[in-house]
Amino acid sequence: MDFSVKKLASDAGVFFTRAVQFTEEKLGQAEKTELDAHFENLLARADTTKNWTEKIFRQTEVLLQPNPSARIEEFLYEKLDRKIPSRATNGELLGQYMLEAATDFGPGTPYGSTLIKVGECQRRLGGAEREFMQTASVAFLGPLRNFLEGDWRTISKERRLLENRRLDLDACKTRLKKAKAAEAKAAATPDFQETRPRNYVLSASAAALWSEEVDKAEQELRVAQTEFDRQGEVTRLLLEGIGSTHVNHLRCLHEFVEAQAVYYAQCHQYMEDLQKELGRFQNIFAVNTSFGSPSAGSPGADALRVEEVKPPPAGTRKAKVLYDYDAADTSELSLLADEVRAACVTTNSICCFRGNRVCV
Repeated sequence: MDFSVKKLASDAGVFFTRAVQFTEEKLGQAEKTELDAHFENLLARADTTKNWTEKIFRQTEVLLQPNPSARIEEFLYEKLDRKIPSRATNGELLGQYMLEAATDFGPGTPYGSTLIKVGECQRRLGGAEREFMQTASVAFLGPLRNFLEGDWRTISKERRLLENRRLDLDACKTRLKKAKAAEAKAAATPDFQETRPRNYVLSASAAALWSEEVDKAEQELRVAQTEFDRQGEVTRLLLEGIGSTHVNHLRCLHEFVEAQAVYYAQCHQYMEDLQKELGRFQNIFAVNTSFGSPSAGSPGADALRVEEVKPPPAGTRKAKVLYDYDAADTSELSLLADEVRAACVTTNSICCFRGNRVCV
């Protein structure tokens, strides 16, 4: 109990001394030990690294998970050391809704069958997004988080300790300076009058006391200087390690870009395949509708019937192509979407008109 009280009193005294030194420095009443220019540059680079790493980390989290509620939930699971529950991506949810809608509308209808194709594509897109999120989280967010929660906390702790050592050193310098001034004043004004021998004794005693105070202050200064130099070297080594941090983050950045490139390439391929499949499906549907196939007369289909179409007048007209079409052999013509071509129309030919567009 006595030891705890003494330690508490000692810590309170040290804290008070540092507070006084800090206040006097702010008021310009005390000198401050300045760090060398190289050390200041290391501190500035470390602060810049921390600030930008934190911003990049937060924005990457927003990119991977735009939902703030989901991010807070994942944060709580991480702090509680629990496994984050699996959550469907937005693409997977959209694909599931499309597939369920296709079941209600009828898989055999044009709209229902198209919903199935698009829904399956959306589910594949959602799966690709999930893989990208997992890869980016491990390869990029993980190292950034380790730096902010590990290395930077260590650096901040050592910097605070260095600042405390610096305050102790400057407080010792201030104490020594005051002790030397008092010693010089006491030694410069002794009273040698024989009629006042008592004052002479008191003056000599005061000079001796101030001399002892100077010796004590010099000893404390040497100890404080040693501790400050040792702590400065430890902090310097940690700050110089920021260069290695940049190299590690550069490697992680390359991995993030690679994962992102793979993700977008997969999405592009899925959409191209879907677009081609829908183009072939639309061409087949247009042909079946024109010639009155049984599929065009299925319940729920609102396609235009052949018998309802009046033969167009003979002549040459222009038709706009709706979708790409690759010719199966030399007897057919390859077409590109949005291409406008001249078409020879006779009374025996049958065309399907939709608004101001013509499907040949």
